[in-house]
Amino acid sequence: MSYYPPVSPYAAGLGCKCPRCGQGDLFQGYLAVAKQCKACQLDYSKADSGDGPAVFLIFIVGFIAVAAVFVLRFGLEAPAWLALAAGILLALGLILTMLRPLKATLIALQYVNKAAEGKLDTNPDASDSED
Repeated sequence: MSYYPPVSPYAAGLGCKCPRCGQGDLFQGYLAVAKQCKACQLDYSKADSGDGPAVFLIFIVGFIAVAAVFVLRFGLEAPAWLALAAGILLALGLILTMLRPLKATLIALQYVNKAAEGKLDTNPDASDSED
């Protein structure tokens, strides 16, 4: 097994690079995760960020877009159609810009923290209570 110096999960995520070597591309398309790293051959088949990036962005970008619409409409007295159009464009721009790096960061954090699917403990001798 080869040695790979530690890579910051945030640097790997923001660069959309491999969480192990920091060199190979994590994505094959816009959001499709590649099968493996071209540099270190790390298998990405277990990498799954689920809906986490989308949920984070809904809350973050939603707050920013609604605040921008309110400022434009009531602070700067822009027409309603202009404030709404600006809010929609702002939300789309932020989502399309942030979704890919956020997904890569969550995958990199899963790799660094050795996250795995939860499993039930079927050992009948194990006891949850301490007497």
